[in-house]
Parts: sequence; C-alpha cells; structure tokens
Amino acid sequence: MELLITAGAVVVGIIVLALVLKMLWRVAEPNEALIISGFRARSSPGEAADSLGFKIVTGKGTMVIPGFQAARRLSLDTRGANLQVSCVTKQGIPVAVRGVVIYKVGDDFVSIANAARRFLDQQNTMNDTIHELFAGHLRSICGGLTIEDMIHNREALTGEVRRSSADEMSKLGLVIDSLQIQEIDDNSGYIVNLGKPHAAAIAAAARIAEAQRDQEATEAEQIAEAKKAAAVRASRIQQAGYQAEMDEASAKATQAGPLSQATARQEVVVQETRAAQLEADLAEQRLQSQVRKPADAKAYELRTLADAERDAQIARAQARARETELSAGADATRVKTAAQADAEATKARGEAHATATRLTGEAEADAARARGLAEAEAAKAKGLADAQAMQARADALAHNQEAVIAQQLAENWPEIVRAGAGALGNVDHMVVLNGADGVADLLTKALAMGGTGLGLARQLLASMGDKQEPATTTNGSAPVAVRKVDEPAP
Repeated sequence: MELLITAGAVVVGIIVLALVLKMLWRVAEPNEALIISGFRARSSPGEAADSLGFKIVTGKGTMVIPGFQAARRLSLDTRGANLQVSCVTKQGIPVAVRGVVIYKVGDDFVSIANAARRFLDQQNTMNDTIHELFAGHLRSICGGLTIEDMIHNREALTGEVRRSSADEMSKLGLVIDSLQIQEIDDNSGYIVNLGKPHAAAIAAAARIAEAQRDQEATEAEQIAEAKKAAAVRASRIQQAGYQAEMDEASAKATQAGPLSQATARQEVVVQETRAAQLEADLAEQRLQSQVRKPADAKAYELRTLADAERDAQIARAQARARETELSAGADATRVKTAAQADAEATKARGEAHATATRLTGEAEADAARARGLAEAEAAKAKGLADAQAMQARADALAHNQEAVIAQQLAENWPEIVRAGAGALGNVDHMVVLNGADGVADLLTKALAMGGTGLGLARQLLASMGDKQEPATTTNGSAPVAVRKVDEPAP
C-alpha cells in the first residue's frame, strides 16, 4: 500500500513538474524569432548581438523565467509594401511610378537584432517605413533618368534602387526578396505618344502579316478547290468511261445476234472478194506478161534511143557552144589586141602630128613674123618712097603744074581711054553707018573724051591753086602737100 502511495506521489510530482516546465518553456516557430530579455538573457558564445543584453532564439525552445525575463516574438515572415511614388524625370515630365517591394527580416542574428531594436513593438508600421525609404530613392533615381530609360531599362532602374537602398535596409535588419516596378504612368500622354509609332508599325506589320496569311490561305483554298475540281472531273471522266464500257458491253450483248449474222455474212463477202481479187490478179498477171512487159520494153527502147539522141544533141550543142565561146574569145582577144595596137598607133600618130603641128606652127609663126617684118620694112620703104615721091610731085606741082599733069595724064591715059570706052562695052549690037569713016569718027570722039578730061584736070588744078594761095599768104606756113585720096595717112 505504501508502495502504491509512493508511486502515485512520484507520478503526480512528475506531472506537476511537466506542467511547470511547459509553462516556462517557450518555443520559436520557424517563421519567428524569440527575443529574450531580462535576467541572464544572454546568447551562447559565438552568437551575435550578445552585447545588446537580450537573447535571440530561432528554431528551438528556451526557458523563460516569469517575472525575471520577458520573451517577445519577432515575425520573420515575408512582407510586401506597395509603392506609389510621384516623380519628375530628367526631361521635367511628371510621372507616377507604381511598384512593390517584398522584404523580410534577415535570418542572421545581426539582422534580427537590428530589426528587433527598430520594429519589435512597431511591426505593423514596417510597410510605411519601407514605403518612405523606397519613395525617396525612386524620386532621386528617376530625376536623373528619362522616360525612355525608365521604360526600356526597367531592370536597371530596379537594380539601382536595390543598390541604393541596400545599406539602409541592412541597418534596419531587412533584406529585399523582390523589387518590381509595375507601372510608369504620366498624365501628359508622353508615354502613350511614345509608343504610338511602334504600335502603328506593329499594327501595320500585323495587318501585312494578316493579309499575307489571308492571301496564302486563299491561294491554298483555291489550290484545294482546283484539286477538288480536278478530282471531280477525273472521277466523272472515269465514271463516263465506265458507263461507256458498260453501254458498249450492253450494246454488244444486244447486237450479238445480228452481229454474228453480219460477221458470217462478212466472212462470205470476204471470201468472195478474195476470189474476185485472185481473178483480178490473174488477169493482171496476164496483162503484165502479154501487154505491159512488151510495151514497157518498147517504151524503154524508145526512151533509151531518145535519151541517147538527146544526149548526142546536147553534146553537139555544148561542143558548138564551146567552139563559139572559144572563137568569140579569140576574136575578142584579137580585136582587143588590134584595138590596143590601133590605139597605140593613133596615140603615136597624134603625138607625131601634134609635134609636127607644133613645129609647123612655130615655123609658120617665124615665117609670118619674118614676112610681117619684111612687109613692114617694105611698107615703110614704100611709104618713105611715096612720101618722097609725093613731096617731089608736090614740089614739081608747085613749080610746073602743066608738066606734072601732063605726066600724070600720060601715065594714066590708057585707063582714061578704057574708062571712056567702057560706055561702049555695054552695047550689045552697034551699027556703024559710015563705014571706015564712022569708025574713025567714033575713035576720035573717044579720044576727045580724054582731051576733055585733060581740060577738066587743068581746071581742077587751077581751082586748087587759087584756093591754096590765100592760105600761104595769110598764115605764112608752108603749103599743104597734096596726096592721093587712096593713100594712107602718114
């Protein structure tokens, strides 16, 4: 009995001890850290934040003495803070940046200690602090960038924000799990207009691609339709062929009876035609042997003779043509040679005649020149003699006119009498009445005409002498020489 009581007391004591231990033992969850402060609240050797006077327990349990120690929990869960910051870019354009940052308390004791000192009693305000922290960095970074840089290099913007805030986050005991810039917007429409050209290009490319695909689809459809129509045509043609074969077979079956009769009749006709053909062949062979062969032989003989005669005639004609050609060639050569000889002779004769003519002309010219000179000398001598004679006659006429006239008349008396008798020269028939007396009388009258002329000459000289006297006396010049009418002027 005593043994049972003792065992019961031990059991009760164990239970009480377990309950007490349960009330004093604190266990840190995987996503939290226990911050133990108070009596003997120090970390084990090798753990950080030992000098701060509190103990950090993670992932295990620890004894907490009520009244002497205080145990508080710091959540290590991931937190998210939405960022909505109004910034001004490098271009002076106001933009609104929206993002989200995912952070948590670091897992090392330093980070937990830093976070515990700053947020242990203000864990609900951690998002506001993070928002303000990142808002300041975003405004600073966006002020040095353009909208194009912010849009096109969003990862670079995110990395810059993470790098600039890393030191401060480390001081706060926080680490950044993720930082995302969700949207960049502006009220001026700059971003919308910035994307319009590209959007238009993309829309044009999309329309072109759609049109090309539509064209390709249409072409494929048309090709398919064509192939389908070809298949239908081939099928119908094949069906028609089969139908024709069926119709032909049906017709043949229908006409089998008449066809057999016609075939039999055809065989009969063929045999009769063959017999007639044989008879015709026989007759033809007879004609060939009795008529055609002799006729062909005769015709061949005649044709051969005609050909021989024609060949002979052609040969003779060719011989004559050749002979004529050779004769014409010889004649032409001879005529050409003779013409060349004549031409050479004519040329030589022409040259000799020209030479003779030239020499003759030169000789005649020399002779004419000599004759002219001689005639000129003779004329000159004659003129001088005539002048001297005229001068002598003039002198004689001036001193003895009667003698001069008588001399002139005596010299020219035959011509004077001839001129007087010239009147009787035109008488065709003259009758002398007194015979010899009449003739003497006629001659006397002719001579009297010369005497009459002599008287007239004397009168003329007298009248000329009367006319010349005043000229000599008036101007005292020598008397002008009398010259004959037919004499040339000196």
